[in-house]
Amino acid sequence: MYAKYIKRILDFILSLTALIILSPILLIIGILVKMESRGPAFFLQERLGKDGNFFKIIKFRTMVVNAENIGDGLRIKSEQDNRITRVGKVLRKTSLDELPQLINVIKGNMSLVGPRPPVTYHPYKYEDYSEEQRKRFDVRPGITGLAQIKVRNNATWVERINIDIEYISNISFAEDIKILLLTIVKVLKREKIYKEFQEEVKEKEDARI
Repeated sequence: MYAKYIKRILDFILSLTALIILSPILLIIGILVKMESRGPAFFLQERLGKDGNFFKIIKFRTMVVNAENIGDGLRIKSEQDNRITRVGKVLRKTSLDELPQLINVIKGNMSLVGPRPPVTYHPYKYEDYSEEQRKRFDVRPGITGLAQIKVRNNATWVERINIDIEYISNISFAEDIKILLLTIVKVLKREKIYKEFQEEVKEKEDARI
């Protein structure tokens, strides 16, 4: 009952409320992003959502325009990546760049809690996931999720996918509340979001643009 009906209703109500309350902050952030570097305030990128369908995720832009086609592409080795703007560094450390995804939740593309949506071609195309791994696409992707509070980006994709499947197998209201609260704690603690780059373990590289 919760996973099928109540979760979506709560997502919509909570996201709409948060968007209204946070609108002044969102406006200020958007202005700061525009003032620092050329380009739009928001970054839109195609991601894999529920049932493998494509949708455009919305974030505040934290890098220079066309960053994914410059330098290391989707790979971000550290906070010192020169494609990240000064405002972008602050947004990433505080996860404020994720706030526009509340719009995705309201639209029904995403949930507050669920597996993070990968880009359409990394680490795999949808058809290249195994049947077991595709279970992570049985639900709407989330702004935060179990993998984010357990390992964030400091694990291989296979490990993160397994954690996502663990979440899907045990979805509950109590678990979602726990994940949301632990996400807030981790953001306040500003835990390191980049693992030291290792050329030989490319799966552990951050795909977050």
